[in-house]
Amino acid sequence: MKPTLLALVGPTGSGKTGTAVRIAPALNAEIVSMDSMQIYRGMDIGTAKPSAAQLAAVPHHMIDIAEPDELFTVSAYRERAMREIDEILSRGRRVLLVGGTGLYLQALSYDMTLGDNGADSGLRDRLRAIAQSEGGEAELHAMLAKVDPETAQKLHPNDVRRVIRALEIYETSGKAKSEQRDEMRQEGPYHVRVYGLSLPREAMYTRINERVDEMMRAGLVGEVSALLARGIEPRPEGGAMQAIGYKEIVSALRGEITMERAVELIKQGSRRYAKRQWTWFRHDPRTQWFDSTEYPSADAMREALLARMQQDLRDTEQAAD
Repeated sequence: MKPTLLALVGPTGSGKTGTAVRIAPALNAEIVSMDSMQIYRGMDIGTAKPSAAQLAAVPHHMIDIAEPDELFTVSAYRERAMREIDEILSRGRRVLLVGGTGLYLQALSYDMTLGDNGADSGLRDRLRAIAQSEGGEAELHAMLAKVDPETAQKLHPNDVRRVIRALEIYETSGKAKSEQRDEMRQEGPYHVRVYGLSLPREAMYTRINERVDEMMRAGLVGEVSALLARGIEPRPEGGAMQAIGYKEIVSALRGEITMERAVELIKQGSRRYAKRQWTWFRHDPRTQWFDSTEYPSADAMREALLARMQQDLRDTEQAAD
């Protein structure tokens, strides 16, 4: 019988971290982060990492495991996270996956061929060189459109990191990223039950805007300045400093835009990202949704979520007997 993992997902600002910390003890669970930016050290404020109190309350894994100048692939995440998961399970504890990076959830849910092919450093260097040349972003996107028009249609030419990755997948596997999608649907070594947190769009956007203001008060500008002082720069192919909240502050510090405009762009980018997350998880048929508006209080919603998880675990155990 495959181990059962519980996954708590949802868009940014939906309250995943606080909810997870509150329910994990009752589940005898440790938290494994599924956030593609919280893996980076020195990026605490802009990625909304759990507070010191939250980290002390429940063991967390897959946070602060990489340097900001690393390009941490989905395959690298999968390999490291599975080691952590197996170690947690070996101690008789449960695993609560928490985060909003859909690709990380897929990587832990399915036997993936997508992204498992080893990266070709020569190929990547060649694609990066094209990206950095005049008109390079458009050229890369046109290259992708020839071999994988479906994926190219979904990616903006400025999304260089994902365009490069899609080209790498085609070159190293001989299959387009879109062609490999169905191959990802065979369940992997774990049985993952997925639960989502949601709230009305306007409430979510208000919460996101307030959180950005709080990040600014907490010292986001100083955090970005410290990263720049270490020589960590935004790169066309992606990486930590291309994250929402970091690239905008970099532009402001360099005088390319005002700080007020940077804050507006962070809020706008965060809202758009939340919408994409919402769409991603809504298309996952496994997800059981918990909408805060359907309960009299946050505590009531957490109690309902916990009860559902516990019942699902009992049903799984009974089915195995």
